[in-house]
Amino acid sequence: MITPAQRISQVKEYYFSLKLKEIAEMQANGKPVINLGIGNPDQPPAPEVLKTLNEAAVRPDTHGYQGYVGIPELRKSFSNWYKRFYKVSLDPENEILPLMGSKEGIMHISMAFLNPGDEALVPNPGYPTYGAVTEIVGAKKRFYDLIEERNWQPDLEALEKEDLSNVKLMWVNYPNMPTGAKASRSFFEKLIAFGKRNNILICNDNPYSFILNAEPQSILSVPGAKDVAIELNSLSKSHNMAGWRVGMAASNAAFIKYVLRIKSNMDSGMFRPVQEAAAKALSLEREWYEEVNNVYRSRKKLVLEIMKALKCSWNEEQAGMFIWAKIPDEFSSSKELSDKILYEANVFITPGFIFGSRGERYIRISLCTPEEKLKESLNRIKNIITN
Repeated sequence: MITPAQRISQVKEYYFSLKLKEIAEMQANGKPVINLGIGNPDQPPAPEVLKTLNEAAVRPDTHGYQGYVGIPELRKSFSNWYKRFYKVSLDPENEILPLMGSKEGIMHISMAFLNPGDEALVPNPGYPTYGAVTEIVGAKKRFYDLIEERNWQPDLEALEKEDLSNVKLMWVNYPNMPTGAKASRSFFEKLIAFGKRNNILICNDNPYSFILNAEPQSILSVPGAKDVAIELNSLSKSHNMAGWRVGMAASNAAFIKYVLRIKSNMDSGMFRPVQEAAAKALSLEREWYEEVNNVYRSRKKLVLEIMKALKCSWNEEQAGMFIWAKIPDEFSSSKELSDKILYEANVFITPGFIFGSRGERYIRISLCTPEEKLKESLNRIKNIITN
């Protein structure tokens, strides 16, 4: 009998993969399910980005294999973008590595830095992929708690009282997903100092900093951060290019080389027209981001009406494309509330438990849904609550 590798037994199919199958089956059976769960931008990229893609795609010289480090124009555009908006200087020659989405980078970084038996600090609640990839590469995940009373930031003093000798890497994610919490400059400074004192690589996953966030920040703006930190970023959320799979990793030249050794054995370069269009996207002015955010602001008002109807509570200072809210005491769990809304109102809302035990009393709603669908969702939910 042919059996799978042992790592298969350690990880499960991604929750949203399973839920999308269930929703598709419900829809096929005539149930008009509205999906408010996933952060899948429904607005298009800027017109000039699409024009660049089309023009590049019809040229005869753009269809061959591309280099593993991306075209120079894309690396330079990432560098200029970081300088303009984050006030961070990055050498486009050796401190930036374009990726096929930042999710790819989570795997590459883990493979480049974690040995079997090493530990990685993983946030609870947090993006499930951090823990799953840690286990896939044979390392051990060690959860650290994020709680609302601390603005969803780790207690670094408490962590340093633990034995960290086997910890090689720490995943952080600000603006945070799923909670929407923002990090201050002083917190990033403390985090870099923590990494240096304990010889821990700090990996900040930063795809949400342009969504409903007046001041985008990068952990690399802290002096000396590149010595101990890698930042992932992406065009998926910030530029409405989720399906294009364009991201990047930034750090010192040595760290980037380590990641490149893994990446160069796993793909054969990104389609050049996509790279050229991504470079154009990175040159957009602030006004374009504001137009996108104006749509999210309007939708946010309706999502908060939904949360109000559900008797949930929330923090007004959230950033990103989700609203994270605490469920009322009448529900035993986020799953109970999510299932009630799905099966009685045909509306899917993400239960917080999928992000870890610290998310059990919370739900999350995406802003990536047109207003008419949000209004319909609100009406359906009100109907099942009042009946």
